[in-house]
Amino acid sequence: MQLYVVAYDIPSDKRRKKVSDLLEGYGQRVQYSVFECMLGPDQYRDLQRRLQARLDLTEDQVRFYPLSAHTLSRVETWGGPELLTPPNSIVV
Repeated sequence: MQLYVVAYDIPSDKRRKKVSDLLEGYGQRVQYSVFECMLGPDQYRDLQRRLQARLDLTEDQVRFYPLSAHTLSRVETWGGPELLTPPNSIVV
């Protein structure tokens, strides 16, 4: 699992609503246009595929920032929801 910060700038209210609704199924909203999503490789590809179908890339922007374990340990959060953290162990 990898933590991604997903940020977007979408001028169309209709497309922005579709994107935010989709992202709510994958992660936690931390600001109006910023989500934290804990995703496995298949979920990440699925999210990207589903997002692409909702965007107009001539007007919209979406950015995916993966956070490494090193970077994650250095994140500071002031106010708002706590930072999502990856599970300590994986059960197979």
